[in-house]
Amino acid sequence: MSFAEATSVTRGTTAPPPSHLERFDATITEGWDILGNANGGYVLATIARALSTALERPDPITITAHYLRPVSSGPAVIDVEKVREGRTLASATARLSRDGIALVEVLGAFGDLVPSGVVVDAPRLLRGAPPPLPPVEECVSMRSAAESPTQFSTKVDMRFHPEDLGFATGNPSGIPRMRGWFRLPDDEPLGTIGVLLAADAFPPTVFNASLPVAWAPTVELTVHVRARPARGWLRGTFETRFVTGGRLEVDGELWDETDELVAQSRQIALVPRPTP
Repeated sequence: MSFAEATSVTRGTTAPPPSHLERFDATITEGWDILGNANGGYVLATIARALSTALERPDPITITAHYLRPVSSGPAVIDVEKVREGRTLASATARLSRDGIALVEVLGAFGDLVPSGVVVDAPRLLRGAPPPLPPVEECVSMRSAAESPTQFSTKVDMRFHPEDLGFATGNPSGIPRMRGWFRLPDDEPLGTIGVLLAADAFPPTVFNASLPVAWAPTVELTVHVRARPARGWLRGTFETRFVTGGRLEVDGELWDETDELVAQSRQIALVPRPTP
């Protein structure tokens, strides 16, 4: 099953109260999970499909998700409420729920982005650059590095900077950072919805911090999409500066093969105690 199929939604047959909400049916597909809980970027991409359809705008410009409860595989509903429709942007909220229990709340602004590389008649300033990475063939896939790769690692194609994958063999780099290449299998087009998946696909940065922590569940994730990505690999870099009070932040950038900044992201995650 392709990523597009796994994140597809259909308009619901029953309009929920209040009447201004629009309902969509979705299925959280097995295999897009980490230890039984669906990947947050995958869930956000599914909700974004509903928002895009309801607003009739193709691209998320900025989107924020609050993860209220873990999301497991199975059917779910997404209720969308339009907030404002302007000439260039349209905004709406969405709630993904199951059996009447809210699991994820989202606020998004959607529009129509230009493809990567298209010149726009607007001021331009770049004070950053794509992360320096070895060629794809010199980077390491999680499938080959991990003793027990997750099902999620079979749904995406990621190649990591060799310096950042030491945690998989018990030798973390000591720098809370993850860098690498990302694409969908069979070079399936990502589009801007797929960029939301990429923003949360890399392993937690804290794995490389030499701290006694386990998987870091996301509390909130915001993604700013800057352009439609060119076909091919994305280069990603994700870094944490502070681990305090049982929480950490992750700041990320995604660049495509034309050296265009495709997206920026920030998330807040919990730092659970490791399992004894």
